[in-house]
Amino acid sequence: MSENKFKRVIGRLGVAALAINGLIGAGIFALPSAAAGIAGLFSPWMFLLCSLLMATILLCFAQLSAGFDDNGGPVAYTERAFGHQLAFQTTWLLYIGRVTALAANANALVFYLSQFFVMFAEPLYKGIAIVFILCSLGGVNIFNAAKAMRIIHAITLIKLAPLLLFIGFGIPYLTAEIFDLATIEQVTDFDGALLLLIYAYIGFEGAVVPAGETKNPKQQIAKALIATLLATSVLYFFIQWVSVSAITELSASKTPMSDVAYITMGQAGLVIMTLAAIFSISGNLTVVIFTASRMTQSLAQLGQLPTWFAKSHDVENSPIHSTYFLVVLAGGLALTGSFVWLAIISSLARLIGFVISIAALIKLHDDFKQAGHWFLPAGKILPLVSLLVCGWLSIQASVTSWLMTGLFMLLGFALFHWNKRVQ
Repeated sequence: MSENKFKRVIGRLGVAALAINGLIGAGIFALPSAAAGIAGLFSPWMFLLCSLLMATILLCFAQLSAGFDDNGGPVAYTERAFGHQLAFQTTWLLYIGRVTALAANANALVFYLSQFFVMFAEPLYKGIAIVFILCSLGGVNIFNAAKAMRIIHAITLIKLAPLLLFIGFGIPYLTAEIFDLATIEQVTDFDGALLLLIYAYIGFEGAVVPAGETKNPKQQIAKALIATLLATSVLYFFIQWVSVSAITELSASKTPMSDVAYITMGQAGLVIMTLAAIFSISGNLTVVIFTASRMTQSLAQLGQLPTWFAKSHDVENSPIHSTYFLVVLAGGLALTGSFVWLAIISSLARLIGFVISIAALIKLHDDFKQAGHWFLPAGKILPLVSLLVCGWLSIQASVTSWLMTGLFMLLGFALFHWNKRVQ
């Protein structure tokens, strides 16, 4: 796919770190109260149900990763299955999903920083902080990919430790009431709860993009994705169980995990969970910049974007111009858009991208079987189920969300054909 000789600096733990930081961002720090408001004491089980839904999608990406060892992820999958046009549109959608998530979480990070430094609550200093954060992380991505991975490894450990501490101190407060079947009657909006909580599981797909920089990607990526989903599912379940056990009226809390930590750990808990949010979101931003910049680079290497996007660092082979473009675009969105609007566009765009990627897997089934790469049981049944899951989740989105996502799709269509004309 590419003439670049990428440095394979990412091992199995690195892939897991990419997936974990993609999954665990800002969402889990706000979702416990929203989940409790919709599902009450049954909400921990709603997280597990969401895990099962996402497992159908994640397993499809794990299967796809077993057949590719170049950078690009979805662009490589759909390029082989459907050709240039659909490959571009799929990758463009997933790219927009990651850019809008980057912008949304940059806003969220500065919000948490303002809890320690109140000046960041002011628009001017908030804007300066957003620009500084994105430029700093972009610089690390360009000049040292290995260092970026070391940062991701470190942040993964730092962000997981407080979450495990949160669960550990919450164990004495755990209630057995969640095992009462009657708690299912507390669910006021089953579909809405699943749609809300699924946001906490979107982001894993970034781990498949840098396959060209991963050691033994055809084996490592699939194993790491599956292990990450299992671990994250258990983590989310216990976080929600502790939360609904410690605070009866959890749905009224704006900072649920901090409020629960205050009850279980005292004042120190507030500080710990705020710091946890900062590190968690920082890890998410680092991963998004690392993976999204390689998506536009891959498109350029396929001739679907101007060659300007393909420019790599002379020593590191990391994307230079694609990182510049990403930081500028995300910075503009972060400075002008709200967190909620950006998060909604991010989720819907990625779901549509998932549908096309999974359709590519179905088309490539016979090729994978002949090459000995297929490991999913029951043939094409699981991919077909995952298509239904994505379709159901997508139709829950509002008309406005669809219109905005459609505009982004039209922009991608225009870019693709403009590039073809100037070549």
